[in-house]
Amino acid sequence: MNDDKAQKIWKAFCGELIDNGVKDSEDVRQALATVLREIANEYQYYHFAEEVEDMIIDARVLYELADQLDT
Repeated sequence: MNDDKAQKIWKAFCGELIDNGVKDSEDVRQALATVLREIANEYQYYHFAEEVEDMIIDARVLYELADQLDT
């Protein structure tokens, strides 16, 4: 895993599991929510059209992230 963003996301997930200790499925859900927020934070970009601002995350980037986390 060489990508800095992938490293941050992995650390956020592990940190949540380690800091809070995994006691039950609620802890795992909290860790998953944390990592999803970190993914949005790292990969979001904004698209402006006709005075509307949309936050976008490209699916291709998510597949690349999954590949990074797999290696």
